[in-house]
Amino acid sequence: MSGQPIVLAYHIMWTLYGWWLPNDPRGSTSHTIRNDLIAELGDLHLGRKQFQPASHDLRAFYNQAATALKHELQQFTREQFHFVAQAFSETITKHKYTCYACAVMPDHIHILIRRHRDQAEDMLSNLQSESRSRLSELALRPLAHPTWTRGGWKVFLDHPDDIQRTIRYIENNPLKMRLPAQHWGFVQTYDNWPLHDGHSPNSPYVKALKGARRYPR
Repeated sequence: MSGQPIVLAYHIMWTLYGWWLPNDPRGSTSHTIRNDLIAELGDLHLGRKQFQPASHDLRAFYNQAATALKHELQQFTREQFHFVAQAFSETITKHKYTCYACAVMPDHIHILIRRHRDQAEDMLSNLQSESRSRLSELALRPLAHPTWTRGGWKVFLDHPDDIQRTIRYIENNPLKMRLPAQHWGFVQTYDNWPLHDGHSPNSPYVKALKGARRYPR
């Protein structure tokens, strides 16, 4: 195990239904387009494009996409953000997750959760399925509406510095869109775990860090 990273937390991201399609003008992680009508909107580009499209071009793409999707293309309004966060809070409490950051955006979600007995894929599934049910109960989405694009992306974080940097990135997401800063009750202040004050210098994590020469001196 010496020198091998130990995952501490996961930065999990996903989009609302219909957003960031496989042939999104910004590029995507998709290898195929399964819907012929969506395929007609543009070519597939694997990976984020070096030169990003203008905002009006992106809006035009999704205005067209809205006519090709099975369900209505919707975003969250500012007034709905706290209902979404409430749904996440219920899941986080139920499964005893430790959340260090969360940003509810109009068309996507960022959340940072500490390592848990559940795998990142299970955390994502629980957050999506349980919040979808809750938002349907609140009549914020029709019962048949998917709410989310199934699945998402995850980044494995194996050092407190990475966690601190990701927290700042997530917290800044609303500000970049000129939205108010978000403060959710289920988000805990990160205490630099597992290198917090009083940590054991002989813990498996510290030994792994020392083996990788990443332990702070």
